[in-house]
Order: sequence, then C-alpha cells, then structure tokens
Amino acid sequence: MGETMAVFTPAEAGPPEEARTWVRGFGGAESNVACALAALGVEVGWVSAVGDDPFGRAVVASVAGAGVDVSHVRVDPARPTGLYLKEAGKAGSTARYYRAGSAASALGPEVVDGLGLDAVAYVHLTGITAALSPSCLALVHALLDHPGVRTSFDVNWRPALWGSSGPDVLRDLAAKADVVLVGDDEAEALWGVSEPAAVREVLPSPGTLVVKQGAVGATVIETGAAPVFEPALAVDVVEPVGAGDAFAAGFLAACLAGAAPARRLRAGHLAAAGALCTLSDVAVPLPAADVARLLAADPAAWAAARVSAAGVR
Repeated sequence: MGETMAVFTPAEAGPPEEARTWVRGFGGAESNVACALAALGVEVGWVSAVGDDPFGRAVVASVAGAGVDVSHVRVDPARPTGLYLKEAGKAGSTARYYRAGSAASALGPEVVDGLGLDAVAYVHLTGITAALSPSCLALVHALLDHPGVRTSFDVNWRPALWGSSGPDVLRDLAAKADVVLVGDDEAEALWGVSEPAAVREVLPSPGTLVVKQGAVGATVIETGAAPVFEPALAVDVVEPVGAGDAFAAGFLAACLAGAAPARRLRAGHLAAAGALCTLSDVAVPLPAADVARLLAADPAAWAAARVSAAGVR
C-alpha cells in the first residue's frame, strides 16, 4: 500500500534543464515491490489512489500490466496524481517530487475496511506513506495494528518528507511490524547506529529485522536465532533507484516459500541486482536459470559472480 507517481526521465544526454524530450514511466516504493513480486510469481495487489487524469490512468495501467491486482486503487476526482522528475546516475539519482495534495495523500484508515485482509499473507508498508499526511500515518498505524495480519515495513527514510518527528515515528511504526527492512545508512541518520546488533537494540520487537548494508551485503536478525549475514553480489550498476524495493520483494517472496534466512537474503540480493542494471524504478528479473544456480552456489561461486545489463557471469 502506498503512492505511485508518474516518473519523467530525460531522454537526452546533457544537463536536465536542457532536455526537451522526457520518457514517462512510473514509480513508487510499494508498487515497485508489488511489480517485482508479480515478476517472481507471487500473487499480489496494490492499494492506492490516483487522480482522475491521464497520469493516473497510465500509472494504474502500467502496474496492472506488470501482473498486479489494482482492484483496490481509488480514483480521486478532486486531487491529482503525483509525479516526479528523475535525473539518473550510477552513484545516485536526484528526484524532484511534485506530490503535495496528491490523491494518495488523502488516503486514511477507512481504507482498511474494504481490503479483505483475511486472505492476505503480508501487508507491505513503508515510511514514505506515513510521511505523506496525518491521514496516511493513521492508515499505516491501522494496518500495523490490525489483528491477525502479518506486516512488512521498509523504513525508506525520506528526510525531505519529515520534520524532526521522523526518527521517533519511524521507530514506533517499525516496532509494530513483523518484518522490518532498513538500510544501515538510514539507521545511522535516524538513530545514530548502523551495525546490525546496534540496530537490533533500537528495534528489539520485530520478529525479523533485515539490515541492508549496501554493496557489502545484508544481515537478518530473528527472534531467538543468531544473526545471518550474506554478502551482496558484484553488480555493474546502471542506476540504483528501486534496488531496495526489489530486495524487499525477493526477500518476501523467499519468506512465502519458507526459505532459510541465508537463502532469503540471497533472493533479495538477486532481485536487487535486477533493479541495479536498469534505468527503470522497477526491477527486471534475472534469468531464472541464473537465479537458481546462484541461490544454490557455494560461497566462492557466489563471490565470483558478477551481474551486468549484459547478463550474469
């Protein structure tokens, strides 16, 4: 559940202010996860709102085209679909958001009543939604508090959306979730800690805590079990936006399959690699044969692998 926007990326080389042609796509952390899950064969739906405008229709059609159920997406006749401009680069991308007053920002806890959550394995949420408006924050709380629902929560720290309350609110939200994903850089910015054990001290409640450690790897800490670390794959990065969302999708898909912790982390890394090798916010899955081979690879073979837009070697 969360906002998805129309995304515009320059279609010409050079400074963005000189670009006259732009490519339209779509992007939003939660729908990125949904699309990546669908590509992995998981039945998934996306809950959101869009404006009654061309961008909203394009966003819904694009997410549906990725195999995601969009039947719970509302069309708001009064508010617009959000959009953002992306200046892409290997080291990171500058994103300029135009989302204030968007249709998705008006969502509230009343949404929960129509979702039929008894049939849902996980509800995936992020800290982005919580920052959009007081009603969105109430909706995130309502889903995290809903009895009998397993939740995953990606902290997704966006300082531009938060005031000084961000660190405390995000800690409180994460404490309610069953699965929490957070980058070590995010944890450092929010709570002054980055090592997985120290992050666990800040977030002792979730049954599963995943600390993403960038190009180094990721660690999962689960209640009653020793931490498990799995190094990241070597990737020739095209553009990094969406890699964290793809990691979440790979990890959650492996959770649904009942995989062991190390395999869940590898599944996350493999999905993230597919996002790192494209300019799109939505991951392109690696070939199934390569995924199967690397999931089962010994540590030396895993460390020797390299992923690029040309393939896996």
